[in-house]
Formats: sequence, structure tokens, C-alpha cells
Amino acid sequence: MAAADDLKFQANPGATTISIDEPVQIPKNQRSRLQEPGREEDDELLGTDDSDKTELLAGQKKSAPFWTFDYYQTFFDVDTYQVLDRIKGSVFPVPGKNFVRLYIRSNPDLYGPFWICATLVFTIAVSGNLSNFFIHLGKPTYHYVPEFRKVSIAATTIYAYAWLVPLALWGFLMWRNSKVMNIVSYSFLEIVCVYGYSLFVYIPTAMLWIIPERVVRWVLMMFSLCLSGSVLVMTFWPAVRDDNRRIALATVGTIILLHALLSVGCLAYFFDAPEVDFPAPIIPAHNGTTVITKSVSKVTTPVSPSVQ
Repeated sequence: MAAADDLKFQANPGATTISIDEPVQIPKNQRSRLQEPGREEDDELLGTDDSDKTELLAGQKKSAPFWTFDYYQTFFDVDTYQVLDRIKGSVFPVPGKNFVRLYIRSNPDLYGPFWICATLVFTIAVSGNLSNFFIHLGKPTYHYVPEFRKVSIAATTIYAYAWLVPLALWGFLMWRNSKVMNIVSYSFLEIVCVYGYSLFVYIPTAMLWIIPERVVRWVLMMFSLCLSGSVLVMTFWPAVRDDNRRIALATVGTIILLHALLSVGCLAYFFDAPEVDFPAPIIPAHNGTTVITKSVSKVTTPVSPSVQ
């Protein structure tokens, strides 16, 4: 039988012990989320959940210097399924869901916005010329003249809107983020993606603007404006709603106003602008007019006071 001393538990001084009486320390960020039951919905809507992870991955992807080709190649590293999925998300927005979080933040791209704007430019220019042709079709005094300048005007308008407005909005959000801690600041590339994909709905709308009915055109314009504008509102309103109430409303109102000006301006200039009928050219018979003009000039030139 073993001795009593042999049965005693001998503790290893180098072993790690855990006391069950010691309370478990909850991290500070988890404790704050437990105290705020509605915080998870805000993170889901604002896209702040797992934002550190996505930013880290984005930083790993874009580690190349900005003057190299590899840096800009990452902006076009998307496949067809991703682009189509983002287009469907812009055409059929889900209420209460953030477009950046659902489609953009994992892999922002410039491929979709660039080609959407290019397609929209040519669609508006070609549809505007066809609309003008169909409106005046059958008029004997009308002579069709294609207006190629509409391509350059449409390109300047669309690309300026798709780049300058996101740049201004990005700068404003960065400025407000330095003053209000709850403001969510999107990256410039994410804002460009939102604006670029939101313009896709105007491509089929511009094709339907060929219909020579002004009421139908304006109804289609209002429908497209509401659809694309809802994508912008649902994306940027959660980012500024914790700011001052007036500033938040003014920001969203400015976004909607600029978007409406683009829609109304394209429809009014390229489709509903008053067109001047170009009369068909009159071909002179035998150049008789020239002969008469010369004869008249010969008769009138010799007149002088001395002869009289």
C-alpha cells in the first residue's frame, strides 16, 4: 500500500493554471456591442462590419506603386459574373441593403463604370439623332443632317458627372469624418463604382427615348431617375445620417439634385430640344441666276456723272 505522502498531489510550478472563479474579460468592442442591441443592424447597413479585414485585403491587393501598370490593373480585375451581379444590384436595389457592402467593397473596379459610361454616351448620341429623324420624317422641307457633335457633348457630360461628383463627395465625406466620428467615409474608388453602376439603367431608357411621344419620354425619365437615385440614397444616407440633421439632408438633397439635373439635361438637350428644319438644297437651272447677275452688273457699272 502506497504511503500517504505518495498520494498527495504535487503541483508543477511551471504549469499554467486557470481559475474558474476569475471573471472572463470581454473585449471592449464586444462589450459595447452587447450594450447596444441595434448596433449590428447599423454595421450591416453602413458596411462597417469586417471593414478592417476588407481594407487589409484591399491594401494587400494594391501594394504596387501607383506609377506602375500593376497598380491600375487591379482596378480592372473583375470577371463577367461580378459585373453582371453589380449591374443587377443597381437595377433592382434591395431596400435596407448597402450597395457598397453587398457588391463593391470586396473588390472595387473601374471596368464596369468605364464601359457603362462609354455605352451610355454612344446610346444617347445615336438615339438623339434617330429621334430627331423620326420626328421630322415625312416633312418635304426637312433634310437630315447627322450631328456628330452630340457624341463629344455626351461624353463630356457623362464622364464629368461620373468622376467630378464622386470626387467632390469623397472630399466632403473625408472632411466631415474629421469632425464627426460616426461618419462612414467611403473610398474614392467605391464612390465611383456606385455612380458608374447607377447609370446603367439609363442605357435602355435612352433607347426607349426614340419614341416620338414627349409624355412617354418624361415618364421613362422619372422612372429611371427614381430607380438609380434610390441606389445613391440607400448608399450614402446611412453614411451621413449621424451627422448634423441639416447637413445630412442637404448632402442627400444635393446628390439627388445633381442626378436629376443630369437626367433632365440629357433628355431636354438630346431629345426634346427645338430642332430647326434644314430646307432641301435648291439646284439652279443652267446657272441662269449667275448670267442675270453678271448682266445687271454690266449695265449698272458704266454710269457716271461725266457722261451725262
